Amino acid sequence: MNRILLGTLLFLAIPFCALAQPDYPTVEIFGGYSYFRANPDEFNLHGWNASVTGNLTEWFGIEGDFSGHYGHPSDEFGSIPGIDIDHHTFMVGPKLSYRVGSIAPFGHFLIGAARASTRADFLGKTSDWAIATVVGAGLDINISPSIAVRVAQADWLMTRFETDPDYYDYYDIRERQNNFRFSAGIVFKLD
Repeated sequence: MNRILLGTLLFLAIPFCALAQPDYPTVEIFGGYSYFRANPDEFNLHGWNASVTGNLTEWFGIEGDFSGHYGHPSDEFGSIPGIDIDHHTFMVGPKLSYRVGSIAPFGHFLIGAARASTRADFLGKTSDWAIATVVGAGLDINISPSIAVRVAQADWLMTRFETDPDYYDYYDIRERQNNFRFSAGIVFKLD
């Protein structure tokens, strides 16, 4: 009798177990290539972009985003020798996804910090921290239940670095830079 009762309870519990398993990934881990167009100097940097998203519902998640871009400034004659630039961002914010079939377009708003470093021959290294925000959108295409390809992620990335230290230090003002960031890569989805 106890076995019949136990079997019946287990049979009745199956639908509730199925409800406990969401049909969306609870964690998404992204990594890939990233292109950065810096403003106001308008030079190009190349690097990487990575993010981790914890999905709270099918359409809403909290994202942590990290990126690093590297290169040399250029002028009308090409790359300026002897100057290296590193630009890193560390941000967090909400991510909204619309999952339909094998595609998942998304949008995100992130806020955090950016760090820029410049190394110049004979002048040494300088670095600065600034506030950074991102408003962007992208598209993931599923290639399996646990892997997707992020075919495009386009972001407006605003920073507030000093561009003329002598003027801005005197008035304690930081100028806004409107930058563009494009990323693409692989997304690993965990349940």
